[in-house]
This record gives sequence, C-alpha cells and structure tokens, in this order.
Amino acid sequence: MTPPVPPNPLTERELAALQGLLEALPPPLDPLDTAMLDGYLCGVLLQPKAPPLAQWLRHVHDVDGREAPRGLDLEPLHRLVKRRHAELQHAIEKRQWFDPWVYELDDEQASPSDAVLPWVAGFATAMELFPGLMRLSSPAMLEPLATIYMHLDPDDLEDADELQAEIETLEPPVDLAEAVEGLVRSTLQLADVSRPQRLPAAQRPRGSRSRHSSS
Repeated sequence: MTPPVPPNPLTERELAALQGLLEALPPPLDPLDTAMLDGYLCGVLLQPKAPPLAQWLRHVHDVDGREAPRGLDLEPLHRLVKRRHAELQHAIEKRQWFDPWVYELDDEQASPSDAVLPWVAGFATAMELFPGLMRLSSPAMLEPLATIYMHLDPDDLEDADELQAEIETLEPPVDLAEAVEGLVRSTLQLADVSRPQRLPAAQRPRGSRSRHSSS
C-alpha cells in the first residue's frame, strides 16, 4: 500500500495572504488572526469526535460564528485554512513535531507567555465552542492542559481550581523556544488521550482481535 502523502504546508507568501484575507473581512465580522487560528485548529483537531467542517469553519471568519455578508467570497480564505488544518491533522495523527504560528514580539519587555498568548487564546476558544475534550476524565490531561493554560491571566481560570493548582507547580518557560515546545508537546500528549493511536496488528497484545476479524 502506498503511504499517504503529507499535506503541502503553506508557504510564507500564502501565510501572508491568509493574514491579509482575515484582516480584510468587513465589520461586523470578528475573525481570528493567524496565531489564534493555529491554536483554534489544534483545539478542533483534539476533539474526541471531530466537529463537522461547516461547524468549526464558521468561527474562523467570525469568532461568534456569524454569517458572512451576502456576496462575500470566503472560498480563498477557507481553502488556505483547510490546507493548514490538513497539515496539523497529519502531524497530530502521526505524533510529529509541527511549528505553531507563534511570533516573537518586538517589545523587549515581552515575556514568552506574551508571545504565545494569541495561540493559547485560539486553543481556549476551541475548547469553549467544542467542549468534548474538556469533558474527558483523565489524569493524563491535567499537566498538558496546565502547560498550555499557564499563559492565560489567572482571572480567566477562576472556575478551574484543579487546573490552577497544577499551573502553580510548573516553572514558566525561560524563553520563546521553550514555550513553543510546551505547546507542541502538550498538544500531542492530549491527542494520546482524546485521539489514541491504533496499534498495528503486529504490536497488539496476543489474543486481541480487530473488530472486523472473522471468528
């Protein structure tokens, strides 16, 4: 069997075009920016049951999911978004490193948390809109969630006592590279809980069967 071809990543020019399309959307639409979009897509992809395409895509051009004005062509925007979604899906399914759309800030006083905050805000938006992941009860989720949510203002987590307690045990990242590594590692750890990989037949415990095997 021919292995699947990895998705074609967006080029720098295409990424700039995507940001331009998002910025050009007319009011009252309130679109995600590219960093928020990237975290949002990861949050969507981590759901135990994948949300329908139309359901999650509508929140890209407007965070509240409002309909676009009549006559506005969203196809060029959606085409690029779906390319990035496919790229992230491939990385998460294969448990491979991916480069989040996180940008170093010009402000010398900015912390690593300031730089990754838009990505985390997009991830948190996906968790609010699609709560399937957060409804799972698994101790393995606590540390990766804390590693992501530690970058938010504590006031945004006032109803999450267990998560706040875990965050207090973590050391903040010393630089942006460490913060980004935490986002990627945590995303893949959460995927182990919500979207576990199926072992090849040769690696299954003896006596196990595929559900489609004959008796």
